[in-house]
Amino acid sequence: MKYLVDKQEKYNIIQLREEKLDSTIAPMLKSELITFNAEGVRNIVLDLSMVKYADSSGLSSILVGNRLCVNDNGILVLCAISDHVRKLLDMSKLLSVLTVLPTIEEGIEAVFLNEIENSLRRDLSEN
Repeated sequence: MKYLVDKQEKYNIIQLREEKLDSTIAPMLKSELITFNAEGVRNIVLDLSMVKYADSSGLSSILVGNRLCVNDNGILVLCAISDHVRKLLDMSKLLSVLTVLPTIEEGIEAVFLNEIENSLRRDLSEN
């Protein structure tokens, strides 16, 4: 699997450099997402701008990453998805489950908004 990682203090940006997110790539993506989570990364911006095709195994790896992030009060954001991937997410009723935004910049903003919301929740629960 070809990908780039931009590690930041509050999040990682992962740019998948593959045209297909299918059964040959999905297990490797899932493994990387699990590894990042084990390293303490709870916010991931997943740039899918190069992905033109995905199947159910690709969606499954994304769902695993989303569950790991959410369980740690983080967020997984999908950015720059193709029309095919959007249609697949729509048909699978996952657009309401996953955070999908048009650009990486908006994904980063969603990470910081999520961090602020978590901070406010902690403050309210302490008082």
